[in-house]
This record gives sequence, C-alpha cells and structure tokens, in this order.
Amino acid sequence: MNQLILGDCLEALKKLETESIDLIYLDPPFFSNRNYEVIWGDDGEKRSFIDRWSGGIDHYIAWLKERVQQMHRLLKPTGSIFLHCDWHANAYIRVLILDKIFGGNNFRSEIIWKRKGGSALAGMKELSNATDTIFYFTKSKNYIHNSMLIKDEDYVNEHFTRVDENGRKFMATVMRSPNPRPNLMYDYKGYKTPPNGWAVSKEKMEEMDKAGYLYFPEEKTKQIYKKLYFDEYKGAPINNMWDNVPALKGTSKEIIGYPTQKPEKLLERILQMSSNEGDTILDPFLGGGTTVAVADKLGRKWIGIDQSVQAIKVSEFRLNAQQGKIAGKTGDMFANPFMVTLHKYDYDTLRYKDAFEFENWIVLAFGGLPNTKQRGDLGLDGRTQENQPIQVKRSEQIGRNVIDNFFSAVQRYDKAAFEKNKAEGKAVGFIIAFSFSKGAVQEIARLRNEENVIIKLVTVEEIVPIAKKPNFKIALIDKGTSKDLREIEFIAQAGTTETSIHFFAWDFAYNEKTFLPEILLDKEGRQSYKFKAGEHKIAVKVVDSEGLENIEVITLKINGMIERK
Repeated sequence: MNQLILGDCLEALKKLETESIDLIYLDPPFFSNRNYEVIWGDDGEKRSFIDRWSGGIDHYIAWLKERVQQMHRLLKPTGSIFLHCDWHANAYIRVLILDKIFGGNNFRSEIIWKRKGGSALAGMKELSNATDTIFYFTKSKNYIHNSMLIKDEDYVNEHFTRVDENGRKFMATVMRSPNPRPNLMYDYKGYKTPPNGWAVSKEKMEEMDKAGYLYFPEEKTKQIYKKLYFDEYKGAPINNMWDNVPALKGTSKEIIGYPTQKPEKLLERILQMSSNEGDTILDPFLGGGTTVAVADKLGRKWIGIDQSVQAIKVSEFRLNAQQGKIAGKTGDMFANPFMVTLHKYDYDTLRYKDAFEFENWIVLAFGGLPNTKQRGDLGLDGRTQENQPIQVKRSEQIGRNVIDNFFSAVQRYDKAAFEKNKAEGKAVGFIIAFSFSKGAVQEIARLRNEENVIIKLVTVEEIVPIAKKPNFKIALIDKGTSKDLREIEFIAQAGTTETSIHFFAWDFAYNEKTFLPEILLDKEGRQSYKFKAGEHKIAVKVVDSEGLENIEVITLKINGMIERK
C-alpha cells in the first residue's frame, strides 16, 4: 500500500524490502550549514539538522552515504536514482557516494536544472548560482528508460517561422544526403542535385511533393527543403540541460507554503522518463510531498518518508485534496488508498474511520498481508507471513461469540495449516480489536487448556501507540459586506493539549465526505474568507507535534445576518 512514514529515513529504509523500489528521487538537505534548512521547525527536523552539522563536509557525506547505501539495496536491478543537490557538495556527492555505491559505469547523466534567472549580483565579483544538479544513476545497465520528447518554446519560436497557403506553420529542414549517394543524384523541377545527392529517392520526392511536404525557394539555385509542420512536430529528444522547467512563483496554484517546494513538472519528467505505471516510487526526504503527489497522479505506487510531522501531514492533506479533485472530474471515487505511519495515533480517528481502510491499515501495521477480498473471506481480514489468519474488529469489549466464529473460520480457512500449528503449539490465528471482554479472554484460556488451541488476542494499542487528539475552537469576526460578498474572519483557538499545535488547514467548501483544503499550512490559525449569501460548511483541521489531528466543522447561514449552526 502507498505509505507516508514519519521518522528518520535511515531507520525507515532499513525496514523496507530489498529490491522493491523502481525509482528513487531524493532532495536531501543541502550542505549549506544555514538555519534556513530548518523549514518546518519540528523537533525531529531540528535534531536531524544538528546531527548533520556535528562535523564538516566529511560528516555530512558520511550521514548521506549511509542512507544512499540503503537506497541502493532497495532498488530493483532495473531501477534508477535521481539525487538533487547544489554547488555546496555536488562534487563530493558524485565522487564519494554515488560513484562508490552505484559504480561509475552506472552513471547516466548530470542533469542541470536552471531554477531561476539572473541576479542582482550579476556584474559584481560573484556569479549568482541559478542551477541545481540532479545526478542520475541506475543500478545496472538494464534499466527502465522511456524516450522523452519536449517542445522547447524558444526553439519553436525561432524555427517555425514560415506559414503555407493553408495557414499551417512549418520549419524548412534540409533534404541533402550527408554522404555521397550516386543513386540519389537527380535534378527535380529545375532544382539541381546537392553535391552528395538528395536524402530520398526520386519516387519518395514525388510522393512528398504531392502530399505538400516540400518547400521550393524562389531562386532555383537554392535547394529544396522538407516542411516540418508544427502541428505534426512531437518535439526534440530531451537532453541534460533542463532550462524549460521554471521554479515555482508566488502566483502558482501549486504553492503550498513550503519554501523549497519543487515544481510538479520537474518530477513528472523524471517519473515518466524512468518508470512505468504501477511502478513503486520512493522519496526519502519528502518535504512538501511533490514526488508522491505526482506519482499518485501518474498511476505509480509510492512511499514518502520525512522526519517532520508537518511534512507528513501537509503531504497527506495535499494528496487528499488532489484525489478529491480528480474524483470530482472523473467520477471515480475509488482513489488509491494510502497509509500514514506516525509515532502515535488518535483513538477516535482509528476507532471511527472507514472499516475496510482500518482493517487493511492495522493488518499492515501488524506485519501481515491484508485480504483484498471483501466477500467470501470467512470474515477474515488478512494473514501473517506464515499464513495464520487475522481478523480485525474495530470495536471495544469483543465478546465470546467472536471467538467462537473465528475458531470455526480458521479451521475452514486451511484445515491442514490449523492442525499443523495446533500440533506445534503455535497460534492458529490472531484477533485484533481495541479491547476484549472477560468472556472472550476466558474462552481463549479454555481453548488453550482443554483443546490445545492457541488464538492470540491483540489490542490495537499493542501494535500502534495511541494518544489523545488536540482540541480547539473557532471564533468568528464579521468584517462586513463588499460587492455582495460577506467577509468572515476565522480565529482558531487551541484548547488544552498534551502536545504543541503545529499548524491548521482550511476547507471553505466542505462536503462532509472528504477534507479538500484550500489552505494547507497555516501556522497562525487565522484566515479571512468571502462568502456569497446562502449556507456554507467550513472545516478546519489542527495538527499537533505528534501528527495527531482534530477537525471542527462550522455551518454558516449568510443572508442579512450571520447564523452559526
């Protein structure tokens, strides 16, 4: 299942399966030794910053190398890695990390991304740094590569300058052979053959002429050219100078408030070039979530890791919003599910979330394999790696009747495995729930003592730590009407909480099914919005330092006055 994982990527990477990833894109913190690297301000991010800078460049390279070694293990033989860095350490990273781990023979390209234009420093003693480096390595010579053609705007404007009698723009391209070809030497319509001959036979020349693909200069001393029509031009092969993927500007709809956010177009190019639909993409330094958002949009599977709570939660909200918009356009309400792994989990969120989604999630968290079927499964929701059945009950105080039904189901599921586990004194199955009744516990003991059958009862809290979600309330300020729009200011006020509040997210058109935030990252908890007359639902989510969230939904009726329901 697609995953967002909170934690140091080194530890998270160690838990992933060898050769399970098709493409890795990483944009690690640059070797700048500047506090602006601490973007989110989370405790985890600060600890990582201090750890990287307890030494100089040698320490930084050792810190990054240890993680890239794990990434090499995870890549499939056909996989690729794209490491994004800048001038501070790119030479060290290439020589001391990538060449050593992947081998110089698996170096594919040094992509230069021009992320900005000129600078006020131009003309002074320093040259402004306008580019980043993206090193492209593969695990072997047998790697995934899809040819990419791009239409460069400057190239198009410079070369497609002619227009035919039908109004079609075209570019005139040469028709002469690069080498002497006696069989291609002939005059055509008064135009002399080039020194080496034409590029095509006379029969082909006549076909092209009839189809309107030849350009005849007025002076017959010149040569005939082939017309390349703009509406048939698919582009030129991509090279390693990426100067046509502009960095995000403040007016971009992609902006989420993450200072070093990369444009989706950059990741689209990488993913389309070096992966296919259904492949698994890994971003171990998730940041603003661009990689996983693009992977999800392009039909790839994905894993995103970050030590910052805010990075994980902002990425989660971004994916929810993106999937909601896509579903709204296509009518497909079955967006790709994903799992969010935090340090702690809120009881209410787990207890009352979608049952099937919870079953899949908790089985995976338990280390099992979820049951993809929802019918004809004997009420079983998954199995362990050793094929022991797992049943999940999203309830408290599970009773004896559940034990009885499960006992019957595991025997029918695989009688041979049941008898084998029973004979070897192993568990014949597992039941996961929030809590179990006294009767259930007693029946488990009776089965073990009288029938030599072991069924393990596992509470959700034994699998994932549970905590209380933050609480808050919303105050409103009426700022008056302008041009038939009523402006309301919303102020989020945090209540008592065990952890600190990190940020708020706002959905001003909440549909009660999916939270689709317009504002992803609000650290102040204060927003103004203008409404037309009528009834409106506004949803606000708060996220604390553990990644736990709470939601407040406000219904406003706006006519001559404001009524809060």
